[in-house]
Amino acid sequence: MRIPARGAMTKRGIIDELLVRKSNFSVRESEAIVNIMFDAIAEALSRGERIEIRGFGSFGVKSRRARQGRNPKTGETVAVEAKRVPFFRVGKELRSKVDEAREPAPR
Repeated sequence: MRIPARGAMTKRGIIDELLVRKSNFSVRESEAIVNIMFDAIAEALSRGERIEIRGFGSFGVKSRRARQGRNPKTGETVAVEAKRVPFFRVGKELRSKVDEAREPAPR
């Protein structure tokens, strides 16, 4: 089993972590669990629902209104359509856990 390197945690890294912590799951079961969770989150957000995970944070959807933007290459004004975008708000416990594990910023 592969342990993810330090840096970005990927979907594969989450599956591997699940296998390390719960060895009674197979690789396929672990993949299915992670995929089901991500699909459930995506589906709830697409319906405009808010998801709250205590101690971790909350996911939601914000509506952005239509506006006039600018093409940075040409300077031409372009119409930007209204859209809904997902956002994440970190919970207090996660924020303090991350702050406690603070390392010096890489140069």
